[in-house]
Amino acid sequence: MRDPIYRKRPVGPRAAVLGGERINDFIVLSEGLSNTYLLESAEGNLQVNAGMAFEAPIHRANFERLARGETRTLVLTQGHVDHVGGVDYFRQHAPGLLVIATAANTEHQAYDRRLTAFRGSRSAFAFAEALGAAVAYSQEHCGPPPPQASPTPDILFHGSHELTLGDLEVELLAIPGAETNDSLVVWLPQHRICLTGNLFGCPFGHFPNLVTIRGDRYRDPLTCAAAVEHVRALEPEMILYGHHAPVVGAHLIQEELRVLRDAIHFVHDATVAGMNAGHDVHHLMREISLPPELEVGEGYGKVSWSVRAIWEYYAGWFHHDSTTELFAVPRSRINEDLVELAGGPAALVARAREKLAGEHVEEAIHLLDIVLASGPTSEALDAMIEAHEKLRSASENFWLSAWLDHQLAGLRSRRSAAR
Repeated sequence: MRDPIYRKRPVGPRAAVLGGERINDFIVLSEGLSNTYLLESAEGNLQVNAGMAFEAPIHRANFERLARGETRTLVLTQGHVDHVGGVDYFRQHAPGLLVIATAANTEHQAYDRRLTAFRGSRSAFAFAEALGAAVAYSQEHCGPPPPQASPTPDILFHGSHELTLGDLEVELLAIPGAETNDSLVVWLPQHRICLTGNLFGCPFGHFPNLVTIRGDRYRDPLTCAAAVEHVRALEPEMILYGHHAPVVGAHLIQEELRVLRDAIHFVHDATVAGMNAGHDVHHLMREISLPPELEVGEGYGKVSWSVRAIWEYYAGWFHHDSTTELFAVPRSRINEDLVELAGGPAALVARAREKLAGEHVEEAIHLLDIVLASGPTSEALDAMIEAHEKLRSASENFWLSAWLDHQLAGLRSRRSAAR
């Protein structure tokens, strides 16, 4: 009987610390916000990913402690900032370093740069505190952190790119995946080891984020499923993932990747069938769930969020619910009218309390949003805090938990100010 692997693996990313780990006789891991790896050979070493800039000195220190030889090549498994940020630092310490990425890397880095301010502000609720602590750790142990890189790779390729380092054969395979369109995997055919980066998403064994609540482009579910199948068809005996420890065992990997592939297809097909049957997105978000035989984690992506992502990936932002969707006046513009018609905030707060008592937490929040948009009251803030605490106590998802913690901190601050 299958014991899903996600139950035994961490969910959230962890910043780099001094230490590192030797995976085998020629691979070293330095774990971080995105893992970096060093592959040793008699003709120079190949590094996979560069971490955030402030992590780069830690990764280098870990590699120098555990590995031998000079690093000649750096491969970027995708263009996200936590994979490319340390490139300039490693180039500085390894003159002639050859940086390789897929041809789509240029577009993805440009996309990230275009939205730096937006993305930074929208991610802060989940990462600001942890990043602050990580930067402080790096500065304490390695000195002032280097600037974040936005590098231009030396080699960009389509399809595949082969390398030979001494006796080590390396195949780089361009495979668009669950996070970016420029992703690649590093395949070591002699050893049946695959370095996947975040091809399937952040933590292994979890449903992918087809769109992130921090804000990002929608990700094609069928492309994600195809990426899973591409790696499964390689028949690896070890996966060195973008986060946390290796995944080991040919049978385990085959089983987990088959289930993940089929889970993505199941949610996609159920959503499409529901759309064609005329169901609205909220109905489908409530009704679609995975059968037990396709259990995967929802600690990073959630099935309900992916249902909405699939619906809007195919259908766009107009849900055909109301003519007002087509205009620039949000529903929130009539909040004060609703409070006035209700005879003041007390009536809406009382109804929200009834909703909370009946465990209709989301409906209570809708009512309280109307009240708080017209000005905070202690009663409304107390009820809103209770509603968010109920949701937080039931949350096992990294992003949802981070958002609820952020909201609770703000609500508690507003309550203190209102008293």
